[in-house]
Amino acid sequence: MEAIGNRHHVAGIVPVASQPLDFEFDWSDCLMPIAPNYTAVEKAVVECAWAGCKTIWIICNDDVTPLVRHRIGDYIQDPIWLGRKFDRFPSASRKPISIFYVPIHPKDRNKRDCLSWSIVHGALTAYKTCSILSRWVAPKRYYVSFPYGMYPVEILREHRSAIQDEKNFLLMHNGKTVRDGEYIGFTFNAKDWLEFRRNVREGTGIKMPGSDYKDNEYLPIQKRFSARFFTLDRVFNCVNIEESKVVELPWHYNIDNWESYCQFLGSEERKQIKRPHKLILSYREFNPIGVDNE
Repeated sequence: MEAIGNRHHVAGIVPVASQPLDFEFDWSDCLMPIAPNYTAVEKAVVECAWAGCKTIWIICNDDVTPLVRHRIGDYIQDPIWLGRKFDRFPSASRKPISIFYVPIHPKDRNKRDCLSWSIVHGALTAYKTCSILSRWVAPKRYYVSFPYGMYPVEILREHRSAIQDEKNFLLMHNGKTVRDGEYIGFTFNAKDWLEFRRNVREGTGIKMPGSDYKDNEYLPIQKRFSARFFTLDRVFNCVNIEESKVVELPWHYNIDNWESYCQFLGSEERKQIKRPHKLILSYREFNPIGVDNE
């Protein structure tokens, strides 16, 4: 029997850990600026907040986490609970959304750690962690927000109920979704998760699939652990559009390479991307248990 209230816990997944893109800076690719004082990973976190996620899980390794956490902190405020006109005590009605930082397991690094695996691993970690607390708070649905997809995330506000619904929710632009390798938000459930994991596990190891471990037929080094180079369409081609709620985006840009990044920065639409008010997004920490911040 499904737990009462699980329908309302949508866990936001922000995949960061993956093979590097072609920017080749000293910092993580997710920290590329998209507006003044506004980075790609912050946009992804804000998107999860507009989507109505109750928790947000950023999948990034330990070498990236300190700087990302310095930019974002431990929580973000739900934007629809800010600035209500008839609220006598506005600060009392705010709803913070907790943010958790999840590293890829060492056994998977440089073997299957593509962006798709970050989603699979992050969803599993979110489920296991919440299930330990109580099965009543374990998420049954997950919303994926990519740092490398630019579009107006505020449009998700009017679709919050659809995101929490039993049907999957997909954003689309010009007929393309995550099935086509676009960095566009979507939801999935436990059944979909099994399909995604199965697709990633098809990546080869050091030998041909099905070969005996006693054989000496090793793959060339550049072809070993091919799953780490799997693209989004390779893993998420099983997403069912016909049975999903689909919302068309007014515009969309991928910024996963330098040329596309420059195209976005040179567009008129980039003027619509601005850092949210500091009440929504700014560095904040929760008080440790038994400790009051001075």
